[in-house]
Amino acid sequence: MLLRDHPLMRYHGIPNWPPSWLFIDGVENKHPRGEIGTLTAVEVSNVPPSNRCFLCIDYAGSSYMGCLLFDDCAFCDQIVMLLRGNLNRPIAEIGSLDLSYTL
Repeated sequence: MLLRDHPLMRYHGIPNWPPSWLFIDGVENKHPRGEIGTLTAVEVSNVPPSNRCFLCIDYAGSSYMGCLLFDDCAFCDQIVMLLRGNLNRPIAEIGSLDLSYTL
């Protein structure tokens, strides 16, 4: 089961991967969509409930942020740990990670 297809990668039934990307810094906003860029940071929200995390990516000379919301807080924690172990990897590769062990 790939990360992008995992049944817990959802919030209220809506898939959360890949997140929508919001321009935060750089030369130009390229309005990227999909599994693009390289993961540079992962942060858990400081605001309860702890069912969301924020991802930062670099793409085409600019930085972007996305948010993943989850129904399952424990799964969110697992994904944060997984993503932190995959910093500096392409988002497309991360979407292809095998998460069968979590089923």
